[in-house]
Amino acid sequence: MFLILLVVVALVLWALQLMRQAIDRREFSLMLAGFLVSSAAAALVAVYMLMNSYMGYLGYSGQQAIAPDWGEESLGWLMELNQPTNAGPAQANAWAEMLLSTAE
Repeated sequence: MFLILLVVVALVLWALQLMRQAIDRREFSLMLAGFLVSSAAAALVAVYMLMNSYMGYLGYSGQQAIAPDWGEESLGWLMELNQPTNAGPAQANAWAEMLLSTAE
């Protein structure tokens, strides 16, 4: 951040110097150059602010992806799947036959 601030200050000082020379020499090209340099400094600040917000968003969403806050109530369906069932082999065969018939 300090480096970007230093670069922006240097660009603004350079733009002011170009504009002062433009007034002294009465040259439009130096005034245009000063405006372009000051626009570059403003764009650098804007890009820094946008990227800072985006990196914060990525850091937050990455943290959520690594450690989601799931309670037991949201995983209840998974707990039900892990419960033992009393279905015998006849029930398993019925499921297999139904799946095979729908696949054809």
